[in-house]
Amino acid sequence: MDYYATLGEPCAKRDILDQLFRLGMTGARLNLSHTSLAQCSSLLEERYWPAARQAGREGAHLILDLQGPELRVGELPQPIPLREGLDILLGEGGIPIPQTILQTVRKGQQISVDDGALLLEVRRTSRAVLLCRVLRGGPLRSKKSLSVLGEELNTPTLTAADLDNLAQAGRYGVTHILQPFVRDRRDVEVLRAELDRLGLRGIQVMAKIENRQGLDKLDEIMAAADQVCIARGDLGNSMPLWKLPAIQKNIARRCRAAGKPFCLVTQLLWSMEQRPVPTRAEVCDIYNGVLDGASSLMLTGETAAGRWPVQAMGYLIKTAGEALKAV
Repeated sequence: MDYYATLGEPCAKRDILDQLFRLGMTGARLNLSHTSLAQCSSLLEERYWPAARQAGREGAHLILDLQGPELRVGELPQPIPLREGLDILLGEGGIPIPQTILQTVRKGQQISVDDGALLLEVRRTSRAVLLCRVLRGGPLRSKKSLSVLGEELNTPTLTAADLDNLAQAGRYGVTHILQPFVRDRRDVEVLRAELDRLGLRGIQVMAKIENRQGLDKLDEIMAAADQVCIARGDLGNSMPLWKLPAIQKNIARRCRAAGKPFCLVTQLLWSMEQRPVPTRAEVCDIYNGVLDGASSLMLTGETAAGRWPVQAMGYLIKTAGEALKAV
C-alpha cells in the first residue's frame, strides 16, 4: 500500500517531511495547477529528496499532477467574497476565465467552481463576458477549478505548461504522472508518446477518472494506463453527489477484475484541514476504500493547505493498516 501527501506550504518544511516519511509516507504529489516543477526545485532538491533518503526511502515516489484539460479561474489580486444571490461578471472586465467557457456556455447552465464549493448560474452571455448569479457563495481564490455542469468541453490533452514540466521531469526524479481528466485511450497515448520522446519510459501513468467521458471509456483507459486514480472531486461534480459512492464502487470492482492498481483521492480526511481529529465517517471511508482494493491513498488539502498534515498522515496510515488486517 502506498500513502501519498500533496506538497504544499504546511508540509514543505524539512522537519515535517521527515515526520511524514517516518510515519510511513511512500511518496508525494506535486499539483502543477498552481505552480511549475522549476519553481519547486528547492523544495524537491533541498528538502523532499533529502528527507526521503534520511528515512531510508530512496525508492520514494514523486507524482506530477499535470494541468491537463482542466479549466481554472485566472489570477486574482486577492480573494473575492461571492455572496449568494449576487450577480457577477466572468470574462472581460470581471473575473478572468478561459476562453473555452466563454465560447461554449449557454444561458441557464450552471458553472461549478472549486470542486463544487461555489455554484453559479449563467444569466446572460456574450462573446467576451458572462453575467452569472451566485447560487452557492463563499470566497473565490485564484486558480480554482471550473466546470460547466452537463457539458464536456473540447480541450487539448497536454497544455504548453504540461510540456514544459514534462521536459524537466527526469531532472527532478519524477516517478509517476497523474494525468487529469482522461477522456479515452488516446489521451493516455498522447502522454506516453511525449514521455517516450523525452526518454522517460520508466515513468508510470496514473489516469484520473473524473468525468463522464472517462467513465464511459474506462476499459480502454485501464488497458492504456499503468494505474487508475478515482478522483472524487470533479467526478462528484459530474453527477448528483449521491450517485458517487456507487460509481466509486463500480470503478474499484472493474479495476480489481482487470488487475489494475488504483488510487483513491479527495476528501479522505477533509475535516483535518481544520481539526486534529477526523470524523468517524472519514476513517470508515478510508477503511472501506482499502477493502475495495485500493493500492494507494492520497491526501490533498489535508497536507497541502491543512493545519495538521502529520496527524492526517498518521490517521490515514493507521486506518489503512487496520483494513489491511481484514483483507
